Amino acid sequence: MNRRAFLNFAALAVAAAAAAPLAASNPAEAAVIIMPGAPPPPRYEPLPPPRRGWVWDPGHWAWHGGRSVWIQGHWIAARPGWRWVPGHWAPAPGGSRWIPGHWVR
Repeated sequence: MNRRAFLNFAALAVAAAAAAPLAASNPAEAAVIIMPGAPPPPRYEPLPPPRRGWVWDPGHWAWHGGRSVWIQGHWIAARPGWRWVPGHWAPAPGGSRWIPGHWVR
């Protein structure tokens, strides 16, 4: 791959990564995910020490390929004046519905 193609690819990858958290910030725009039954109990993850300018998003179970998959907790850049509501599973007809994490004022 030549240098120009690599730089174009890198710029596209950075832009996609930067836009990903924005898509998840509005639960009304996210796809509806239904899991049959309830998710397994959460796994224990030690809470890391606070980081200035960051919010901890705890780990959770996701529904991928017809099975539950654990997604580890991770840091999210804080938004001053906003509060992070972690994603969670809520009861729904036929199972549980994923409510994506989102910011609220």
